[in-house]
Amino acid sequence: MSSSATEAAPSASAPDAGLVPHRWLILAFIGVAQLMVVLDATIVNIALPTAQADLHFSDADRQWVITAYTLAFGSLLLLGGRLTDLFGRRNAFLIGLVGFAVASALGGSAQSFAVLIVARVVQGIFSALLAPAALSLLIVTFTDPAERGKAIGIFGAVAGSGASVGLLLGGFLTGQVSWRWTLYINILFAAVAFVGGLVLLRRSPRGRTHLDLFGTVLASAGLFCLVYGFANAVTHGWSSAQSWSFLLASAVLLAVFGAWQARAKHPLLPPRVVVDRNRAGAFVALLVLGAGLYGELLFMTYFLQQVLHFSPVRTGFAYLPMNAGIMLTAMTGASVLIPRFGPKSVASGGMLLSLVGAVWFTRLTADSGYVAHVLPGLVLTGLGMGCVFATGMSQATAGVAGQDAGVAGAMVNTVQQVGGSLGPALLNTVVLSSITDYLVSHHSKLPSVVAAANVHGFTTAFAWAAGFFAIGLVATMVLFRRGAVTTA
Repeated sequence: MSSSATEAAPSASAPDAGLVPHRWLILAFIGVAQLMVVLDATIVNIALPTAQADLHFSDADRQWVITAYTLAFGSLLLLGGRLTDLFGRRNAFLIGLVGFAVASALGGSAQSFAVLIVARVVQGIFSALLAPAALSLLIVTFTDPAERGKAIGIFGAVAGSGASVGLLLGGFLTGQVSWRWTLYINILFAAVAFVGGLVLLRRSPRGRTHLDLFGTVLASAGLFCLVYGFANAVTHGWSSAQSWSFLLASAVLLAVFGAWQARAKHPLLPPRVVVDRNRAGAFVALLVLGAGLYGELLFMTYFLQQVLHFSPVRTGFAYLPMNAGIMLTAMTGASVLIPRFGPKSVASGGMLLSLVGAVWFTRLTADSGYVAHVLPGLVLTGLGMGCVFATGMSQATAGVAGQDAGVAGAMVNTVQQVGGSLGPALLNTVVLSSITDYLVSHHSKLPSVVAAANVHGFTTAFAWAAGFFAIGLVATMVLFRRGAVTTA
């Protein structure tokens, strides 16, 4: 990787020539920023009932607290990635942190529903700048392949466990302090990461290419329609004409975007970033994993709280074994497993473990217990997800030129965001349909029958999640090259 692409150039007196000083400390601050971005997708979930009672908004409006963030985040990621490449990773990182902190302060102090929604939109905008900047900083900071593998493993563990950490932290803050602290806490995260970035990161030369304005409009509009279509399906169902019209518009816009990128002089998403076979496999793996992970987390949370009657805080603690599994395989995947077995074996093995975990959850009943019936599936799922995260992140960013590091990082976040929108939207419809069919077939709405119907709906969702992972298993076995490890 060229020295001009390195964010923090080593001094001549550095003990390890060519290596960035304080790189592991830099990784710690990057990790804090990434954790803040990832957990913000779930930390507010548990706080929603309390926030709704405080600000007096309706059940129909409630989903916009989540959707406003995901819409802005998902639709602007590619633009954020290219801005990172054009105007400097350090600048993008620091600006993203400040903007996110200000938006969080606005949301935490909101006295009306409208102000809260505006704050969530602004959070999403700055997340779209911050997330690709954080990953691209990791790419250019760790130039040694072995160290980069370890760094990506740590980063993947943070990204993979962030969603469930958000549930734990959200439950604690809502129960012990106030729902507003699920937003205020971001100020602390951002301040720590900002100070570290300001002190340790050095400016890099700005990119000399121009922004692809037409491609930016196509990509942003296409991703907006895609995420909105999925989000609308959650509340209005797949039969909604509005859902399908946005999804069809997205397909057209993204198809035109793809054709334009092949001929644009300065493409927003250079084809060279996605044509590599291993990189394509990584993007597909992360897309499928996002769909399965967020779908499973949503309905496992319902199962734990509605069937096992766990409190929000206890629900968060229930996910700790899964987090441990993610951290174990994510932190060893890129540095140990992939060099030894290759990305094909590690990614497909991770998909298989996640598949087995989802199938295990299909056996849950109203009489199931946590230790005997939920815990084994969580451990299997965590181990599998860590493998896929490690492979996906390492292969999606490996071999990327410095000027494309930001957009490659943006693609990683984009596919996860799209998957995270698709999974809950599809599975929510599946669950509602399954519950309705169960109640109709049993001709009863007694409490015991309703409880059994809910469990039936949840296990149906887990079966569909297993289907996602099965698709991911086939895709990783087909797309990844056998034994090939891209490290540079």
